[in-house]
Amino acid sequence: MDSDEEETLQFHEMGIDDRILEAISKLGWSTPTPIQEKAIPLALQGKDILARARTGSGKTAAYAIAVLQKLLHIKQTASLQATRAIILTPTKELCNQAYRNLLDLTTGCSRDIKCVDISPQLPLASQRPLLMEKPDIVVATPSRLLAHIRAENINVKKTLEMLVVDEADLVFSFGYESDVKELLENFPKIYQAFMMSATLGEDVKNLKKLVLHNAVVLKLEESQLPETSQLNQYHIKCEENDKFALTAALLKLNLVRGKTIFFVNSVNKCYQLKLFLEQFGIRACILNSELPVNSRCHIVDQFNDGLYDYIIASDESIAPSSKKSVTKQKEKTKRPKKEDKEYSIARGLDFYNVSNVINFDFPPNPSSYIHRVGRTARADNQGTALSFVSIKDNEKLEEVEQALVEDNAQEGQSIFKPYNFKMEEIEGFRYRAKDALQAVTRSAVHEAKMKDIRQEIFNSNKLKSYFDDNPQDLRILRHDKPLHSVKTTKELKHVPEYIVPDALLQLRTRQGQSNLHSSRFRQGRPLSQAERKFRKRKSDPLKSFEFAGLAEKKKKRRNK
Repeated sequence: MDSDEEETLQFHEMGIDDRILEAISKLGWSTPTPIQEKAIPLALQGKDILARARTGSGKTAAYAIAVLQKLLHIKQTASLQATRAIILTPTKELCNQAYRNLLDLTTGCSRDIKCVDISPQLPLASQRPLLMEKPDIVVATPSRLLAHIRAENINVKKTLEMLVVDEADLVFSFGYESDVKELLENFPKIYQAFMMSATLGEDVKNLKKLVLHNAVVLKLEESQLPETSQLNQYHIKCEENDKFALTAALLKLNLVRGKTIFFVNSVNKCYQLKLFLEQFGIRACILNSELPVNSRCHIVDQFNDGLYDYIIASDESIAPSSKKSVTKQKEKTKRPKKEDKEYSIARGLDFYNVSNVINFDFPPNPSSYIHRVGRTARADNQGTALSFVSIKDNEKLEEVEQALVEDNAQEGQSIFKPYNFKMEEIEGFRYRAKDALQAVTRSAVHEAKMKDIRQEIFNSNKLKSYFDDNPQDLRILRHDKPLHSVKTTKELKHVPEYIVPDALLQLRTRQGQSNLHSSRFRQGRPLSQAERKFRKRKSDPLKSFEFAGLAEKKKKRRNK
């Protein structure tokens, strides 16, 4: 063990500038990760690199440190200011994240290294002054950089020395193949290139042929997800209607603790789940492709700062096959939704201290599963992944499990653990979930979307001058109330003890956490007649469900 520690190459042994080392120290990075230890020295030697490492392994810092070190070395002798490094990522969120990492690492050399992020969808003319100053590093999506090159706002034909393609496995799948080919025509023939990816599929191999020259391939001997000692992966077999009841039970019974990301496969499901949880007094924020990129980044910041414990993310961009199934006739009659193609919440984004990832909708393929679950158990933190699996998802579950078994080289061993939860024990939550879902109508989902749009209009800097000139329009918009708001009831926010599973009651009784007058469940309310009868007949599970149903019916009558 001592010999291994001696062989580990530390940051200060890599020939890195003191100003970068100081920034690394402030960020609390005491020891390089395996990908950083191998990639940074090779990059400083001038090698092209294709690196495959799992999410959360420090790939972004690996190329950022190498690029900054090489730029500082070049600028010691360079006489002219020029753009010498370009970082391409497939989404605006990843651009923003890479840009922030670069700013963190240049706190001690910000006067020498200038970096800009041109991914935001602003008018090209408004970003032209930034590019005319010839920043050392430009961060962009392929399509955005190409637009500026076509507009002659930037020219790197003679100055580019380093190119980075982050999350390379997404570049072609996001439709950037033609953009990349045209970009390469505007780059010099000789430059150093880095490609970072969590997987090495056919798309990455094709991109490698276009971008890299005699590259060193770093494929670390590690699985694409953390070991089972760090990441626990569970699945629950349940049908669509039971997913909502199960979610309410897990959260209200505190069986899921810590910051949690819920993944769904559509924008509408995002709002449906959010409105459903609100009726149980559970606050959650939403991320989807229909929100502007600034709002998405702001929501991620709020989640990371602890303002929300739950985030519901739509990962609809990962299922292109479902979009192809739409007939041409429907395409003509149906108005297309405005979705951001440069969006994928499952890929690469840094969410801080995520304890759980819940696949409310099961992902369509193993790659999507890996990227979703990669949001938790990052660095040395523990994490849990829980997937809801319906009958139609069984084949997908088998595909994912097979891919993970091969990746871990553990033939015959199951990666997924069955989550020991009996659906019949949450019958009381089923009644409540059914009532709550009935209130979440299509109109309510539509109104929730409109509410978000109105909020974006209020926060828009572009419309600020318009509202200054037309204050009446702003007043009308502010007083435009939703027509179909979801009504919440106090009863759903409380968890009466008669619907708590027996096993959990016994456990909490032993731990001294539960009794009939516990503020957590009863909130000081007296026992109802149905609950008193239920306690006497607790030994009969059939009668337990019978009295649970009676209690629910009595509540409905009282409410009416």
